Formats: sequence, C-alpha cells, structure tokens
Amino acid sequence: MRFFEYESRAIVAKAGIPVTRHGFAKTPEEAKAIAEDIGGPVVIKSQVLSGGRMKAGGVQFADSPEEAEGHAAHVLDLEIGGHMPRGVLVDSKASVKHEYYAGVVWDGLRKRPVMLFSDMGGIDIEEVAEQHPDHVVRAHFSTRVTFEEWQAKQLIASLGISGSALGRLTPILARLARLFLDYDMTLAEINPLGERENGTIVALDAHMDMENEARPRQKPLLHELGVGDEETRQAREPTPFELAGEQVDAQDHRGVAGNVTEFDGNLGLVIGAGGGSLTLFDAVRAHGGDPANYCEIGGNPSVRKACGLAKLVLQKPGVDKIAVMMSIVSNTRVDIVARGVIKACLELGYDPAEKIAIFRIPGAWEEEGFKILERYGVDYADRSVSLHAAARRAVEKIQGVVA
Repeated sequence: MRFFEYESRAIVAKAGIPVTRHGFAKTPEEAKAIAEDIGGPVVIKSQVLSGGRMKAGGVQFADSPEEAEGHAAHVLDLEIGGHMPRGVLVDSKASVKHEYYAGVVWDGLRKRPVMLFSDMGGIDIEEVAEQHPDHVVRAHFSTRVTFEEWQAKQLIASLGISGSALGRLTPILARLARLFLDYDMTLAEINPLGERENGTIVALDAHMDMENEARPRQKPLLHELGVGDEETRQAREPTPFELAGEQVDAQDHRGVAGNVTEFDGNLGLVIGAGGGSLTLFDAVRAHGGDPANYCEIGGNPSVRKACGLAKLVLQKPGVDKIAVMMSIVSNTRVDIVARGVIKACLELGYDPAEKIAIFRIPGAWEEEGFKILERYGVDYADRSVSLHAAARRAVEKIQGVVA
C-alpha cells in the first residue's frame, strides 16, 4: 500500500529524521492557518497517490497566508491523473544549497533490501543512474541485523562526501534503513534531502510503500496515521469494486481472496497460486484477451469466500464470462472452489456451463471437484493442460471461437 506524502513525512519524522515545518489541510482556510503558523514562504502540494503533480499544477508557491489560501483552493479542485486530492500539504519553503537522494527498496533477485544514495537529488533516481551512474552508490543489507551507522557512513563517503555533511547524513540513512524494516516497507524514499545554508539537512519530500500483507502487524502505525482498514492504497484511490473485494476477504478468515484490481475488460478472472496469478493474467492478455480484473484466491478458502469473489466479478459491468484458473497447488481444495463459483452463478441466475469459460485448478480433492463441474457441464482442464493453454481456451470461448 502507498502512503500520501503527508503520511510519509509523519513516518519519517517518527523515525527521527529531520523534516521541514509542515501541515496537512483539507480546506483553503486550514491551509491559511498553517501558513500563518509557519510564518514565511510556503509550498502548497496536492496530496494524490499519482505522480506528475508539478506538471499538472499541483505544486504552488506562496509568499503569504492569503496567497497560500488562494493556491490551496485551486489545488483542492484540481484533478491529477484522474483523481481528486485528499488534501494539500502546506510546507515551509526551505533555502537549500545542495540536494541528495536516499532510498531503500526491496531487491527481489537478491531477496534483500538495498540502500541507494546519490549526491544528485531532486530528480528521478532512475534518470541519475542512467545518465550519471558514478553519482549513485548502493549497498545491500540484512533483514536480521541492524543497519549500522558505519555502513551508512561508508556508503556516503564513497561519493567523496566528508566533513559536517557526512556526519549529518550518516544517521539519516541509518534511520531510513531501520524504518524500512520496522514498518515492513517495500519502498522508503527521501528525495530530496536538502542541505540548508546553515549546514542542517532535512527531508523535503518522502515516498513510502508498505507490504499489503503487513497491515495487520502495522495496525498501530496505520491507526496513528488515520488510515482506514477499508483503504487498499495502491497507486491510485481504490474503486468501489476493489473496496468490495477487500470486504469479501474480510468476511471469512479462511483462505485469501485479495489484491483485487479493476480493469475494463470483458473476461472476469478468479485466479491464484502466487506467481501463477500473474502468469495467468499475462497469458490472457498475450492471447488477445481483455481482463476485467486481477485478483488472487488461494490458501484453501471457504465456499463462502470463493462464492463471494466469483459473485463480485460476475456482477462487474461488462463481464461476459469468468475464467477460474490456478497453478498446481497442494492446499486449495478444488471441490470447494468449484462449489463456490457454481453457487455464485446459480444465485445470480446464470448457467455455470455458459458463464464459466474455463476451470483449471489442479490440487487437492480434484476428482471430487471435477465431478461437480461435470454435473453442471462446466469446461475444465486438469494439470496436463498448461496455464497458457487454459488461458487461450478461455479467450477463444469469450471471442466465440470454437476451441
């Protein structure tokens, strides 16, 4: 899940990293009051989860509280990337003499977090890495052993930074690394870190993404930030369809029906098995299909949960058929998923044989599951049929091609 900038600033400050004086406002009047409290030039930033705020006019500079109020009124009504802002961040305008970049991301290949640091902040780190690779340094570190200040100092010094800047940057990087682990982040980024004229260094912006599965463990932090349990917080505000998917998963503790994401296609998907769900989604598109959604089901869900997810997908406007597919799984009972999706079809008045384009879930109790599918005339495939072949059959079915 992704945090708004004002929430990311709070997380950074909570970790002991210096930040500029700022406040969050939902109205122009609140923005004016915050600007008066700051007592100097301020920056008004739109709080949306998408990028491109500056180009869209979502970042404005004000020299007085009255000007801040006017800019806030404009930004609060400004749609960016298809989304209206949650509010505005009113931030003190800092005079800086140098900008740095510091970030921690999860390296999926190495299965370890990696600290990235650059003495060229304020622009995308990808651009710096491509055009000025000698200005970016990195270091992997363990999830079990605390990232120490000597490691941060070594990384920073490798770019030739010394003196007071080295001394002030060192604890910031160390705290950022600990923040990443303590709060189960997949991204913890400060860009830029600004060195002010007096030599102090503060976070001028921050971006935080947290592992979705960590939400139960991080409830104290989320409640402190005012993040509701119903918020999925992806790269945009969740749609009603996606919020309904969260509710389906929350209604029953057995199994998982999560990561529900809405698309505009006509083939509904009830898919799972970890990476298998991504493979299946890509396979549908590779064969010319138009997915109506992405989701993940697994972990031996109940009939109720399988039915709830299938119902949600079947009722999505534009969905003609659904494909129920998984990779080879050992703990998900095929008969339970079969009962769930057929139950969903029947309760909505659909013929399962017509509405289910393909059912491919090899796993536990598959013989019993196949008997249920045969009873209702549902086209199914066993493990001898590959994921890609099953996806192709589903696409052909919905396109009216005889498989």
